Amino acid sequence: CRYQKPMPYRLATPQLARCVAAGLVRRKGISPDIPGHVAGAGGCGGGGRMERFDVVVLGAGAAGMMAAIEAGRRGRRVLVVEQAAAPGEKIRISGGGRCNFTNLGIAADRFLSQNPRFALSALKRFTEWDFIARIDRAGIGWHEKTLGQLFCDGSATQVVAMLRADMAAAGVVLWLGCSPGEVAHDGSGFTVATPRGMVRGTSLVVATGGKSIPKLGSAFGYRIAERFGLRLLETRPGLVPLSFAPQELAWMQPLAGVALPVRASAGKVAFEEAALFTHRGLSGPAVLQISSYWREGMPIALNLLPGQDALALLQAEKTAYGRQAVRTVLARHLPERLARHLDEVSGLSGPLAEQSMAKLTGLAALLSNWHLMPVGSEGYRTAEVTLGGVDTDGLDARTMMARAMPGLFFIGEVVDVTGWLGGYNFQWAWSSGWAAGQVA
Repeated sequence: CRYQKPMPYRLATPQLARCVAAGLVRRKGISPDIPGHVAGAGGCGGGGRMERFDVVVLGAGAAGMMAAIEAGRRGRRVLVVEQAAAPGEKIRISGGGRCNFTNLGIAADRFLSQNPRFALSALKRFTEWDFIARIDRAGIGWHEKTLGQLFCDGSATQVVAMLRADMAAAGVVLWLGCSPGEVAHDGSGFTVATPRGMVRGTSLVVATGGKSIPKLGSAFGYRIAERFGLRLLETRPGLVPLSFAPQELAWMQPLAGVALPVRASAGKVAFEEAALFTHRGLSGPAVLQISSYWREGMPIALNLLPGQDALALLQAEKTAYGRQAVRTVLARHLPERLARHLDEVSGLSGPLAEQSMAKLTGLAALLSNWHLMPVGSEGYRTAEVTLGGVDTDGLDARTMMARAMPGLFFIGEVVDVTGWLGGYNFQWAWSSGWAAGQVA
């Protein structure tokens, strides 16, 4: 090759592309305009000898490890490239360190996507019960919490250890602390530059995650998708606490730490779980769930007495405890600090017995349909997932392969499929990784 490394140039010729694919040039100076080329984050140098694999997986998270295991079990020579110092970091920190690894209620309507039925093919072929069977075979104890959520009895590191053992048994090669650089395609395979040299694979599986938890997330997968002509849908934080304007925080902050069961709704969607007041606004499972459906300029509504008829309750309290103040009555059903605040908001004075039906109706409306206006979310820093991503229209639902680029797969959070809180996103990772691993 007459373009010797590390010569500066900005050429986009077929000969240069062949040199790049052969690992004969370094990252520095390569034009991002070379067709099929993606500039990665960090200073990955190519060069050195080319290592060849059947499958190269970018990312050692839940989806990436699952895809690697399945491809390895088919006899494929697999390499997993992971920028972090350890695999499965999101698994390790999830569920308070116990990993909410799946949910018993997997269904299409519990996933957000421009095409919510896209995920069904993978989810039906590798189900929650299939993953539970693997957990059982590994001797990992588990238990069900609320709403079908399954957690490890012990540490989430058991799940990571299981996946690492399965990769090792399948002959998968794992490179840790190794940030992928340029990705190229020369017509017969993919090359990836890494600090350990250039690697080549017939198939490339992109499992780099989304933008959530910035120290673990990455936009690298989106850049690969764009370079190879796949459409990206708007990305935004999901399963994230909601923030409020200063005037709202003035009364919210004294309530920080108050938690209670609510029914939270945004538009036509509602979730009945706990809400938590914080120094920045609202959090808790119900709010995290609704955040994935909430958009700027949209109010949320809280029913503070879910499953109860607020007006009937107030009328019964008026009959039984008419001499008591409104806040005293409310404090029997709500946290005391919140009861005091709602007493002030209602503007009612005097004992409950003195309140007219119209005033009781207004108070009941406040308790059952309290409208609040968030101004934003806490962003990717605290988001559990990324909404949006690689458009599913460009992927085969059975294989997760790009329709326009044979051998290129996108799985897990990088794809426009986002589940509810409670193990749904891990199941999508297992299922989509499994699907890709059957054919990559």
